[in-house]
Amino acid sequence: MITSYKDLNVWQRSIELVIEIYRLTKLYPREEIYGITSQTRRAAVSIPSNIAEGYTRKHKQEYVQFLRISFASGAELETLIFLAKKINFVSEIEFKESYRLLEEVMKMLNKMLSSLVAKP
Repeated sequence: MITSYKDLNVWQRSIELVIEIYRLTKLYPREEIYGITSQTRRAAVSIPSNIAEGYTRKHKQEYVQFLRISFASGAELETLIFLAKKINFVSEIEFKESYRLLEEVMKMLNKMLSSLVAKP
C-alpha cells in the first residue's frame, strides 16, 4: 500500500539515479564544477524532488504537472550525460549505469503519466 511518495518505486529508483549521477560527475574535470557538473546534478535532483512535491498536491492535475516536470528533467539529464560522454569526461563504461537507471526511471514516469492522464 502506498501512503507516501517514498513508497513509490519511481521515487526510490530516482534517488538511486541521483546517487549514481553524483558518482559519475565526480569524474568530470574540476573546472566544470560550476558548469556541466552542477547542471547535471541539479537535473538529477529535480526528478525525485518533483515526484515528491507532485504527490503531496491535492489535485491530480497538479500531480501530473509535477510528473511532467520530472520527465522533462530526465530529458535534460539525458542530454547532459550524453554530452559528457561525447566530450570525453567519462567513458562508455562509466556512462552506462547512469544511462540504464535514467532509462528505467523515464519509462516508469511515462507509464505513470499515461495511466493518470487516461483516468477521468
